[in-house]
Amino acid sequence: MNDAAAHSVKHSGRECPSGWYNRAVHEHTQHYVAGAWVDSNGKGAFDVHDAATEAVLGRVPAGDEADIERAVRAASDAFPVWAATSPVDRARYLERIAKGLAERMDDIAHLASREVGMPLKLARPVQAGLAIGTFHDQAARLGDYEFESTCRHSLVVEEPVGVVGAITPWNYPLHQVAGKVAPALAAGCTVVLKPSEVAPLTAYLLAEVIDQVGLPPGVFNLVCGAGPVVGEALARHASVDMISFTGSTAAGRRVSAVAAETLKRVAVELGGKSASLVLEDADFERAIKSSVSNAFFNSGQTCSAWTRLLVPRSREDEAIALAKAAAERFTLGDPADGATKLGPLASDAQRTRVRAHIQAALDEGATLVTGGVEPPEGLAQGYFVRPTVFAHVKPQMKLAREEVFGPVLAILAYDDEDEGVRLANDSIYGLAGGVWSGDPERALRVARRIRAGQIDLNGANFNPVAPFGGYKQSGNGREFGVWGLREFLEVKSIQR
Repeated sequence: MNDAAAHSVKHSGRECPSGWYNRAVHEHTQHYVAGAWVDSNGKGAFDVHDAATEAVLGRVPAGDEADIERAVRAASDAFPVWAATSPVDRARYLERIAKGLAERMDDIAHLASREVGMPLKLARPVQAGLAIGTFHDQAARLGDYEFESTCRHSLVVEEPVGVVGAITPWNYPLHQVAGKVAPALAAGCTVVLKPSEVAPLTAYLLAEVIDQVGLPPGVFNLVCGAGPVVGEALARHASVDMISFTGSTAAGRRVSAVAAETLKRVAVELGGKSASLVLEDADFERAIKSSVSNAFFNSGQTCSAWTRLLVPRSREDEAIALAKAAAERFTLGDPADGATKLGPLASDAQRTRVRAHIQAALDEGATLVTGGVEPPEGLAQGYFVRPTVFAHVKPQMKLAREEVFGPVLAILAYDDEDEGVRLANDSIYGLAGGVWSGDPERALRVARRIRAGQIDLNGANFNPVAPFGGYKQSGNGREFGVWGLREFLEVKSIQR
């Protein structure tokens, strides 16, 4: 590791004393470009805040267009050799990255927990474990993926799309990075990563691991900065062949518009307003409790969260009582405390936004069941919002239509199955959802009628290698598993 790399990781190695992640300010002054840590051309920096204390947790440089130019040039130069590297050798690199991340699993969990607010007991398997698993999975895909096939007298070849610009969000900072970087590298693409400046520290940790495993220079590059500056420069760059973006729908529209100037490929995973549709023959107590847990997971900072709970009108009062009891079991507190079930939001801006949504629901006449805009008692510091449930929400209300991205659940009633399906589909989004029924065949039949990319039946577990992505304004393209790998491949036919 060069001197610049050692400087960059001065607070983030296992050689640091026990508890370093609770004390250190993670100071990063450089980007990672062409296999080296390099000074930023941009002026200024972003403070990264501890979600639970509001203290400065770290600092990263505010890059500019010149930093993107340098990184894209490095990725372009590295592409021919990396694309020609055998799948077996690419898989070996991915496995070494996965191993390096696994050795830093506790570091990742603590960083992500402090950046985002997820309870530490969940951050280890989710924020760290899923990311590590994605690198392992993409390495395994290369063992049997057929990059060539025949179609009559044509040889059909699947080749890497080229230089990939990856723009990632703050809610699952390393998991979302892995969902783009791992399959892109597996496909033979080179990458320029722009992580969210709100939660960039685990992306820097990934760059440290990649530097340590000796990935060829320029194959992976990291530039931090503001979306309107660095993100747009990346999306606009003529030498970038593909943009893979995860974030808000508004930002996704902008990225897509900028990328369209050069007609590059664009994959976007955007917002959601997903519904949990509970049918009258469901195990009601389990369905309501699980739906509330889904809506509040990661403090509601999940694009696929079931933030609309659709219940039969004949059992509405029962559903409201069950949701109230479930929500009030979500104890707020320090993410490092094992008793905490709900941590803070990631930033002051997000807390302000979520409270504004709660106030808007009150103004529109929704019934507050529990929670509200008031700060939680005993938590003067930290970006905390009370776990909140609203009932008697009408389909036209803002709360039923807009993504909140906080621990806020809207309960809507329906009269029959057809109306329940209609309400589930009554959204500009189509990312995820749930269906609950005592009859598995009925649940499957209803799930087929819902226009969303991922539906769970009766609380089925998340599958990290199933295709993930949405319909409508939730985006286009799919991530994870073999579908994630295919996103980064071009198809060529050679007639013989």
